[in-house]
Amino acid sequence: MSGAGTVLAFDFGERFIGVAVGETGVGVAHPLAAIDERAAAARFAAIAALIGEWQPARLVVGLPLGLDGAPHALTRRAQRFARQLEGRFGLPVALVDERLTSAEARARLRALNRAGRAHKDLAHPLAAQAILQDFLDRHAAA
Repeated sequence: MSGAGTVLAFDFGERFIGVAVGETGVGVAHPLAAIDERAAAARFAAIAALIGEWQPARLVVGLPLGLDGAPHALTRRAQRFARQLEGRFGLPVALVDERLTSAEARARLRALNRAGRAHKDLAHPLAAQAILQDFLDRHAAA
């Protein structure tokens, strides 16, 4: 990975988009927000506000794949979302395998006694954090 800087990561979903932030120099990801907007214009407006605030050097999008690594229905939508981010914001976008990140986020919430529907919106930023941490770890070792 070339250059250091802030990175925003997205856990793309049909309803929620989880967001995490990290710094390549520090190598630690933090959950940031859950975007709960169904309309594309509102989703991208919320993302534009986050990009304006955090001024990232790059973006990361979780790539949903089946446990066997095969693409499924949401894979193409996440790839399209990544292309849209790159086109709208002119930032490099990396796709990162997100297998099991949602399950990891739910397990972390259960460990904190925050599982269930009442805390479902917390799982998305935690999944984005796991995606970003994987990206940061892999690129620190490279």
